[in-house]
Amino acid sequence: MRRLWFLLLALVLVGCTAGQKPKPPIILATTTSTYDSGLLDALLPEFERETGYKVKVVAVGTGQALRMGREGNADVLLTHAPEAEKPLVEEGWVVDYQYVMYNDFVLVGPEDDPADVRQAKDVVEAMQRIARAGAPFVSRGDDSGTHKRERALWKAAGIDPQGQPWYMESGQGMGATLRIASEKDAYTLTDRGTYLALQDTLNLVILFEGDPRLRNIYHIMRVNPEKWPHVNVEGSRALVAFFLKPETQQRIATFGVDRFGRPLFYPALEQVREVEPSPSP
Repeated sequence: MRRLWFLLLALVLVGCTAGQKPKPPIILATTTSTYDSGLLDALLPEFERETGYKVKVVAVGTGQALRMGREGNADVLLTHAPEAEKPLVEEGWVVDYQYVMYNDFVLVGPEDDPADVRQAKDVVEAMQRIARAGAPFVSRGDDSGTHKRERALWKAAGIDPQGQPWYMESGQGMGATLRIASEKDAYTLTDRGTYLALQDTLNLVILFEGDPRLRNIYHIMRVNPEKWPHVNVEGSRALVAFFLKPETQQRIATFGVDRFGRPLFYPALEQVREVEPSPSP
């Protein structure tokens, strides 16, 4: 009789589980650097185990990720172009705009450094040296956060590289752009994390770093359900909260240390956000 009772209980539990609707997936539109560096592979499985949500990652340039948010084609955005992000915040396309982490950009190129970039006193002079030498430079050319920063640096250097024989655009993500630069003995601007993750496969070295203008800040945000009612509200709230909780921030702080002796990203923790979070519908 007791065995029969346990069997009936088991059947009831199986029936309840079978009757549960699966949680809708969360679409995360993000820059290629978070994907190419391996960070998302290190973080998202834990989130999926904890919550039961599955995350569909769409790794594109920041410009395209922001367009996906504006057009309601994503639930959460994780990007690194604060100036381009602010209009979405101000116009209400996104909410819960949160500073989540940072790393930095570096200029990489061939070891022999034909443009003498190593000798530059700042990153503006480094860009000018590349242009003066007519040294090959590979741009992402994809309206990503990295591409936006690169264009800002050329502008600060007083140089328009478009149409120059030494300047080429890959139209691809960071990993592919690094591989092209390596094949062509060219310079490029990259986030440090993606470079470190791929450096063993590249014939490129870091030639310039440390300028304050090379700091690379990442924000996470939810697509506003008042603009796009179909977005996954509960899933997106859970994912943003996951990135900001102390345990995840600590994992970000240690990601890459075992392999490279330094983290690839630095968590925001309690640092002051550049833009105050907007209301959360």
